[in-house]
Amino acid sequence: MTVLVINSGSSSIKYQLVNPESGESIASGLVERIGEETSHLEHDYNGETTELNQPIADHGEGLRLVIDMFNDVGPKLADAGVQAVGHRVVQGGNHFSKAAIIDDEVQALIEELAPLAPLHNPANLKGIEVARELFDVPNVAVFDTAFFQSLPNESATYALDRETAEKYQIRRYGAHGTSHMFVSQKVSDILGRDDLKQIVLHLGNGASVSAVKNGKAVDTSMGLTPLEGLVMGTRTGDIDPAAVFHLARVGGMSIDEIDTLFNKKSGMKGLAGDNDMRNVNELAGKGDENAIEALEVYVHRLLHYIGAYSAVMGGLDVITFTAGIGENDNSTRASVIKRLEPFGIKLDEEKNNTRSKEPRVISTEDSTVKVMVVPTNEELSIAQQAVALL
Repeated sequence: MTVLVINSGSSSIKYQLVNPESGESIASGLVERIGEETSHLEHDYNGETTELNQPIADHGEGLRLVIDMFNDVGPKLADAGVQAVGHRVVQGGNHFSKAAIIDDEVQALIEELAPLAPLHNPANLKGIEVARELFDVPNVAVFDTAFFQSLPNESATYALDRETAEKYQIRRYGAHGTSHMFVSQKVSDILGRDDLKQIVLHLGNGASVSAVKNGKAVDTSMGLTPLEGLVMGTRTGDIDPAAVFHLARVGGMSIDEIDTLFNKKSGMKGLAGDNDMRNVNELAGKGDENAIEALEVYVHRLLHYIGAYSAVMGGLDVITFTAGIGENDNSTRASVIKRLEPFGIKLDEEKNNTRSKEPRVISTEDSTVKVMVVPTNEELSIAQQAVALL
C-alpha cells in the first residue's frame, strides 16, 4: 500500500511515493523554479537520480512531467498499489480542522480560500485538478492551518472591530502546520517528553515560527495569510499595515501592485536581489553590503520571535531548526544561536557544521536550552493522515 503525496508550492512541486506504515519513501522528487526561464525536475528512485532541465510553464505541466517520470524511470504508478493521492493545502480557513477527502465541494472551498493564501492555494489547486483527472483513487487534502485551529483566542484574535472580523473571518490561521506538528512531535519522541516548551523554526523560501507547549500550538508567526511574520524569500513578513495606505496614496500603487510587491518582490529578494539563501550567503561573503544587511534583518526577526514566544510559554526547553534553510544552512543557525549566548544557550560548532539528514542535537551539554535540527517530513505526515482518514 502506498500514497502519492503531492506538495505544490508557490514555485515548486515536491512529491513522494510513500509507504505510510513503514515510513519508507519509495521514490521522490522535486520540480523547482516553475515559471522561470530554466526549470529543474529531479526524480530519485532505487538509488539513482534522473534529472530534467527545461522550461516548465506551470504546475499542471510540472505534475504531468512527474507522472511521465514515474512511468519512464519507475516505479510505474499503475503497479505501485497507490491507495490515495495526498495533497498539501496551505489554507483551510475555519472550514477544515483535519484532513478531508476532495470532492467538488471541498475543491470549491479551497478555491474560495485562495485570497488568504494567494501564492499557494492556487498552486495547490493545480495539483488537485490534474490528480483528480489522472488518478482513479481518492484525493485527500491535508491543511497547513489545521494544527493551528486550536490556538488560544489571545493568540488567534486580532484587535480588529469584532463585527468586521467575524463577517470576513479575519483571524490568525498560521501555515506550515503539517511541518510544525510533525517536527514538534518528533522532538517529543526523541527527548521522551510530552511536556516540552518548544519553538520550531520552519525556515525555507516561506518561513514561520511556532510556539508549541505540551504538544499544542499556542502561537505562530503567520497570520490571516502566509505574508505575516518572518522575513522570507520573496515576502516582507511583518510590516506596518499603514505602508499599504502610504504606497496607495503617495505612490499611486494599486492594491494588486502592492500585493505583488509584498508577496513576490520583497523579503530576501527585495533586500539582497536574490531569494536563494545560498546565493545571499555567497554575496555576503564577497562583501556585498545589501546581502550582509539582508542577513542581519533576517536574523533580527528570528530573534524577535524567539524572545516573544519564550515569554508567551513562560520558559523554553528546545529550539528546533527545520526545512531547507533550517536543516542545511549552518551559518544562519550559528548567527541566531550566538546571539542567544547571554541566556546560556550554547552551540556546539562541530555538531552544527556536520551535515546530516538525521535528527540531532547541536547545542552543548551545558546549554540551558537544547538546540536541534530535525528534518521535516510533511509528505509522510500527509500520507499517514490520508490513510487514517480513508
